[in-house]
Amino acid sequence: MALQMKIIPVTAFLQNAALLWDDESHEAVLTDTGGEAKLLLAEVDRLQLKLQAIWLTHGHLDHVSGVNDITDQIKLPVFGPHQNDNYWLEALPEVTANYGFPISQPFTPSRWLQEGDELKVGQYLFKVLHIPGHTPGHVVFYNQENKLLIAGDVLFRETVGRTDLPGGNHTDLIQNIQHKLLTLPDDTRILPGHGAMTTIGHEKQYNLFLR
Repeated sequence: MALQMKIIPVTAFLQNAALLWDDESHEAVLTDTGGEAKLLLAEVDRLQLKLQAIWLTHGHLDHVSGVNDITDQIKLPVFGPHQNDNYWLEALPEVTANYGFPISQPFTPSRWLQEGDELKVGQYLFKVLHIPGHTPGHVVFYNQENKLLIAGDVLFRETVGRTDLPGGNHTDLIQNIQHKLLTLPDDTRILPGHGAMTTIGHEKQYNLFLR
């Protein structure tokens, strides 16, 4: 029995929503539900999982604009991001309209997350790390046992998150990656918000932004 993960790219931004579940209890969570709620919930049903919560890394539309569509259908708690991203959640109607997304209404998570918080899917514990830089309230989820990091838009294969949007700060981003993420074991697998998976070891060696 093990922690399982299915990556489900959603929206025109091909944002990596993840379905995480405990093989034994069939308890599951969805991370960064940016859209296409029907597709995400169909996968939960197909695998006969018990959906427990939604976890969010940050407030950008391609990571959160499907939240209301899901919680309108299923009563679920929403955990994250950090409260410093509240302004992104409040701006959702305007931002989704500007990008041609279905209009998403603002929402307040069931719980804001902070550095050191812990979340569980079944028996598997994920530690919350606060990694501002891409957005001020960006968090990531780390499971030590399975060497898995759900990284949102902080760290990608051989690049890092953009910092030119409101609230972005390149210096903060690089410092947080170096001090909090590159200290994780080299064989830690990274699921970024977009694109292919990578590892901490690969990024230490090949990511020019982190030299």
